[in-house]
Amino acid sequence: MPSYPPHIDPELLERPFKLDGPEAFNALALDLFQLHAAKNPVYRGFLEGLRVEPAAVTTIEAIPFLPISTFKNHRVLLHRLDPSSFFTSSGTTGAITSHHHVPWPALYERSFMSSFAAAYGDPSTWRIIALLPAYLEREGSSLVYMAQRLIEASGDPLSGTYLYKYDEVSALLERSEREGKKTLLLGVTFALLDLAEQFPQPIPNTVIMETGGMKGRRPEIVRDELHRILKTAFQVSSIHSEYGMTELLSQAWSQGEGRYTAPPWMKVVIRDPNDPMSMLPQGRTGGINVIDLANIASCPFIATQDLGRINADGSFEVLGRFDHSDVRGCNLLMEA
Repeated sequence: MPSYPPHIDPELLERPFKLDGPEAFNALALDLFQLHAAKNPVYRGFLEGLRVEPAAVTTIEAIPFLPISTFKNHRVLLHRLDPSSFFTSSGTTGAITSHHHVPWPALYERSFMSSFAAAYGDPSTWRIIALLPAYLEREGSSLVYMAQRLIEASGDPLSGTYLYKYDEVSALLERSEREGKKTLLLGVTFALLDLAEQFPQPIPNTVIMETGGMKGRRPEIVRDELHRILKTAFQVSSIHSEYGMTELLSQAWSQGEGRYTAPPWMKVVIRDPNDPMSMLPQGRTGGINVIDLANIASCPFIATQDLGRINADGSFEVLGRFDHSDVRGCNLLMEA
């Protein structure tokens, strides 16, 4: 059983998954803000640097977002929590990577299992093929952790993770089509492009989901071009996507056109690139800030280095990255 210091009510870990509307979301966000302002040394220092008085923060619009780069050189964690478990980000050789300490991995698992089921149904109804070669070659990948748990939940003996066995993946995809088996191909971008070039084949009943990530293996490519190549090679009508990162415990899912929908405990807001404390309205492009209410132990309020916008239907798009931001393993796609 997990242990909790006095300032952590075990019921707090249940609240993100019991939200029943915007008021409950805002209430939990403000409760978590006050908790981190008091008990998270790194976040408290960040607020002090901004000269923000926690007692004056009474709306979620006033909550400051911690720059995601902080995870590269600080242990971002509530006081008196065990930091023994952590995820690490990918990156180019020699780059400083992020460390996200996760004292309750089960919370991460509940988050992605719940959001996946809401978007795609019970994992047990799928055959899941994960083509994640670069991530499988290192330890600490949150993406691999998620993929492996979804594969286990699928219960299909042919579900699995693959390195560079493109011929086996191709044969399995062909078999799934013959059998009429609902199949998810979850792949890092450069591996899906390799598969498309070496083994193009019609798999119209397979869901292809790209997770981003060129990792220096190929020249960067705009999202629309990537999706066009994959749709042509595999004769599918749309390419799905997953938006997540090492520093968060929640994912948003796109079922086409690069439009992501977040689960009820995750919210994306867009900050003004020229004034990071100001938020932009729908349709305007700016920096992506994420409120992840499952990210209880480290920090629920993260300012990413991604650029995006929110659409009228509440979905959001990832349009690229800020100039001069560090190259990351995920979400490197740029939109023209």
